[in-house]
Amino acid sequence: MNLVSIITAFPFLIAVTLLMIGVYIIIFKKNLIKMVMGIIIMQNGVNLFLVSLAYREGHVAPIWTSAPTAEMVLPTSHALTLTSIVIGLATTALMLSYTILIKKHYGSIDIQELWGRKD
Repeated sequence: MNLVSIITAFPFLIAVTLLMIGVYIIIFKKNLIKMVMGIIIMQNGVNLFLVSLAYREGHVAPIWTSAPTAEMVLPTSHALTLTSIVIGLATTALMLSYTILIKKHYGSIDIQELWGRKD
């Protein structure tokens, strides 16, 4: 492998690393807040992956202003990333509100304590 291919693959390696960190947090942490943070880290890894897919050497961003007559990048992955950010915001707010309700009702946000309850 030469240096150019390593630099080109770097965003993909970071995206996979973020996904692995998020999965690790979800599996091994028992606090609901930390589990929500793991899901957010995974969402950011997916967003980085989508943006990295859109990059093309020598292409310009698809903006309808006075863009040069060069080839443009397809805007699909950027639109998917913006949609993913909005959906991630909504799901994060929902997960945190459920965490608050669980804390108020059961008095704990530790998964091991909540699994043993019968009420």
